[in-house]
Amino acid sequence: MPARKRVAVVGVGTMGSQAAWRLAARGAEVVGYDRFAPGHDRSAAGGETRIFRSAHFEDSRYVPLLKHADALWEELQRETGRELRRLTGCLLMGPAEHHQMRTVLESIAEHGLDHEVLDAELLAKRFGQFRLEEGDAAVLDRRAGFIRPELTIQSAVRHAEELGARIHRYTPVRTITPSGSGVEVHTNAGAEKFDAAVVTVGPWVNDLLPDLPWEVDIRRLINAWYVPTTDAWFGDERPAFIRTAPTHCYGLPSPDGVSVKLGLSRAVHLPVDDPNRLNRTVEPHELEIFTQLIEQYMPDLHPDPIRLSVFMEGYTESSRPLVGPLPGNDAVVLLAGFSGHGFKLSPAMGDIAADLALDGATPRPIEFLSTVNRTEA
Repeated sequence: MPARKRVAVVGVGTMGSQAAWRLAARGAEVVGYDRFAPGHDRSAAGGETRIFRSAHFEDSRYVPLLKHADALWEELQRETGRELRRLTGCLLMGPAEHHQMRTVLESIAEHGLDHEVLDAELLAKRFGQFRLEEGDAAVLDRRAGFIRPELTIQSAVRHAEELGARIHRYTPVRTITPSGSGVEVHTNAGAEKFDAAVVTVGPWVNDLLPDLPWEVDIRRLINAWYVPTTDAWFGDERPAFIRTAPTHCYGLPSPDGVSVKLGLSRAVHLPVDDPNRLNRTVEPHELEIFTQLIEQYMPDLHPDPIRLSVFMEGYTESSRPLVGPLPGNDAVVLLAGFSGHGFKLSPAMGDIAADLALDGATPRPIEFLSTVNRTEA
């Protein structure tokens, strides 16, 4: 019997927690490293809820990966006994001719996704909390809902540890260097040798890998929670929602039935020069865009937020993540730059990382995301 492969997981957050689970489930000797501890709120995984959806605005090629993620979400919930995801649906709204709305409908048709197209009259009847403008379309993605990010990360890591993984908390990795056919992972405590390393350090990717041939733009994003003035948000149907244009935004009714979380797209996020010095203070002028969105599209939300949180996300030029071997070192598997839409895919990405670290290849259709022969600047 061949010896078990030793695999380091550097960054045990959104993607790293899932990679640790999938690697441990497949018998690898897994050692994880995190500069904080799994489930912390100083990166990109906080905010209590994230959207899961089957239909995709950006590219219909994501749908097979979302289907794989969907199955793994169910598996992780069964194995951990925790409700990590709840399927409540997701409303996708915007100008009918907007390219993202067209992509959604194309992906639904191509992959036979469970959905419903709502005209203005039906939307007003069932989801009166939203306003549509003339020319808007609305699609209800039924195989959608919300994910609990912090609970998911902690549950996946704990399950990986139950399967034999070791996690070094509060242990930043300083460098990863080639060593024979594998790598050495260096921390302040010393160095360990591995057959492969999965690097999932989120906004710290440029610090750890300064010679990365692709730019990962780190941005500071704000989530704000608002209290409804009516009970329409918490009726029988309480879907997550996304509006494509003119200002891209998203939201989720909170599981506790008290507030509605709102977030914005990359275009309005400020750049982060140093992820170790994230400005977590939200100034009043930064809330003006939220106020305008509420007034225009969600008028029964109270305009003053009850809670604010600040996070970081990494964006590539194309908004497509970097998935695959690090150029010049096939023993390092990189998952980076998920551009604000990675959490729903995270179990699938963890499984793909396990494929690449253990087998050197994956049967999953990642050609459009792969680092191999990628020309994007």
